[in-house]
Amino acid sequence: MKKILTNIGIIILGIIIGMILNMGLIILGGIIFTPTENIEPMNAINWDLKYFIFPFLAHSVGTLSGSFLVSKLSRNSNIIFPLIVGLYFLSGGIYMVTILPAPMWFVFLDLIVCYIPMSLIGGRISK
Repeated sequence: MKKILTNIGIIILGIIIGMILNMGLIILGGIIFTPTENIEPMNAINWDLKYFIFPFLAHSVGTLSGSFLVSKLSRNSNIIFPLIVGLYFLSGGIYMVTILPAPMWFVFLDLIVCYIPMSLIGGRISK
């Protein structure tokens, strides 16, 4: 029972760290690429390409770091824990594309590249 609770705690910690890095990069992107007055932050259809850089980085780095941490802290060497983190972030990404209109190229790139592959890479490089 203690091992199960420890593993759940590790997964929650990985998700929290990934979320902190995700939001930090989103905020940093807003500082570096200050939105103009005519940009709608909740409608990404008409954004310039530069405004997509930090959301993409945030989603990738958040998932990668959370998966890396989970894999590093867990004692077993399987890929399940990093995948749980990746699936958590993927569910958040799916939710975001349902509430935030975005170009289809970014939706596909984000959902295909940023979550499951990054969780697998994070799990792999931690060993």
